[in-house]
Amino acid sequence: MTAFDPTRPKWEQIAAEIRERIASGDYPPQHLVSEVQLEAEFGVARGTIRKATAALRHEGLLITTRGMGSFVAGPPTE
Repeated sequence: MTAFDPTRPKWEQIAAEIRERIASGDYPPQHLVSEVQLEAEFGVARGTIRKATAALRHEGLLITTRGMGSFVAGPPTE
């Protein structure tokens, strides 16, 4: 993602990109989603990345463990 759409919040666009990476398998289950790396990649503040990861946690796509980081959730169990 090189340019942001000025009509949408950046955190929503970043969340959409991470969502796509999870769906495509670029971020497989248990993959560490590093806030530091995303902050550098997208050139935004940490708070923006945290809003994106919070939305993805709410959707059940990420699991965050205090002191460890955020990881892609595994497939749902039946």
